[in-house]
This record gives sequence, C-alpha cells and structure tokens, in this order.
Amino acid sequence: MNNLNYAREYEEYLGQAFPNVLRFGALYATPNNGRFRYAGGKKVEIPVITVSGRTANDRDSVPTLARNYENSWDTKSLSHERKWSTLVHPADIDQTAGAAAIQNITKVFNEEQKFPEMDAYTISKLYADYTDEGETPTRVTLTSSNVLSTFDTLMDAMTEKNVPEHGRILYVTPAVMSLIRTAAGSGRIQTTSGIDRTVTSLDGVEVCVVPSALFKTAYDFTSGYEPEDYAEQISMLLIHPEAVITPVSYEYSCLDEPTAATGGKYVYYEESHEDVFILSNRIDGVAFVLPPATPGND
Repeated sequence: MNNLNYAREYEEYLGQAFPNVLRFGALYATPNNGRFRYAGGKKVEIPVITVSGRTANDRDSVPTLARNYENSWDTKSLSHERKWSTLVHPADIDQTAGAAAIQNITKVFNEEQKFPEMDAYTISKLYADYTDEGETPTRVTLTSSNVLSTFDTLMDAMTEKNVPEHGRILYVTPAVMSLIRTAAGSGRIQTTSGIDRTVTSLDGVEVCVVPSALFKTAYDFTSGYEPEDYAEQISMLLIHPEAVITPVSYEYSCLDEPTAATGGKYVYYEESHEDVFILSNRIDGVAFVLPPATPGND
C-alpha cells in the first residue's frame, strides 16, 4: 500500500453520496456547479450574461446589427478550507477483523462528522449571504393554521419575481413538518401511499426535513461544528437550486503506508476547499422563515 493516493476514487464516491446523504444534497447537485470556472487560488468565476429585449421588425430595410448581450463574471472566493487526518495501526486492522480499515473509518467520518458539518455550513452560509444581500427573513410563529398560508406567501413572492416554479425545494424542521401534516385543508399535500403520512410534496414542491440541530443561522467550525450562542432556529427555507453554487475542490486525499517516521502506523490525510454562495442576481430564489426575533437576535 505504498503511498496510496485515492483522491480521484474518493471524490467520485463523495460525488455520488452528496445527493443521497447530505440533507442539502440537492443543492450540491445544482446545474450551476457545471458552469463555473476556477480562476486560480481559491477563486471561482460564474458567468453572468445579460441580453436586451426584442424590438419591432421592419421588412423594408436592413436592420442595424449590433451586439445585444453583455458577459461578465461573478467572482467568489472559497473561504471554507477543511482538513482531517488519523493514524491507523496495522494491528488494529488485524485485531478488529478489518473493522478499523481506513475505508470503514472514513465512511463513519463522512456520515457522522463531515456530512453533518457540511449541512450546518450550507444553511448558515446561505443565511449569511441572504442577509448580506440586504434580505430579511419572514418572522412568524408557525402553527397548523398559518403554515400553509406562510408557504403560499413565499411561493407567490417567488413567482412574482419570475423564479421558475419547477424545481423549488422546501426545507423544514421536524416540528414544522408535523404542522404541515396536520394543517387544515391539507388536501393539497401529496403523501406516500397507504397509511404512511410522510409528506413528499406540497403543491408540487419537494418537501425535505432537516434536523433542528442542522438548521440554524450560525455555527462555530473550530472543530467539527457547534451552534453559536447567538444562533437562531430556522423554521423554513424555500429555495431553487439554480439560485446557488456549491463548489467543492478536493485538493488532497492520501493514505501512506507505515514507516519509521509514522511510528509504524498508516497515515490518512485529506483536505478540501469548499463553499456555498447565493448568486446575487438570483437572490429572489431564496426565502427564509424564522420565529419572531428575541432580544439580542433582532
């Protein structure tokens, strides 16, 4: 196992896992991730094209031709750089019948640490970008009587801003999902068949449940993730995946064989640059709902 670098294989595995394991996996599958380019260092550039409108046609003359579009680049800097490493003694692998193999260790690490941390970063960075753009969340105490009307208000606002209806996703806490299930007049809600009351769609919008601990406005990422003392609980996020970009650049992932320098142990190390951005010209495709502000959080 001489200097086994399996970054490419590992990246392919993570790419397949993101839509299925991350709570916000659909945002990591946004088409925008195939449209940006790396601009050196930690910067990515997203193309922004603007065009003019149509004008009246004149069949009796040759039109004056001109370029009627502008191309610019929205530059973002990846600021979330993370690393993780571990030593693995060969005897531990043998004495646990392979349970301590690096493949199993990284699987548990991904599922119990990395992916939840990425979810926490995703929601908190989206909220930070949202407020930095001058937007304010809807503040309301959700109940079974107003949860659907609140959703309707968010939907109407997006439609008025010409955000595509198809593809929108509604993220909610388990408590809000319970309100949706019991909402009066919820014949609009699509559930799975039989006696299973799992809500899968509301007026054609996919509904996804996120644990409350992974649905807060701010986290401390010093080691793993912990909610900040001032963090607020988010109730709802209505979003269109094409309003965001979620670049992930795996710089390095390597497993080195035991050597004298490592004390006879395998060494696993990985690092990555990753970030989440709301596209400024698509901010209308994002809407948050929070409870009424409390002193110190308004």
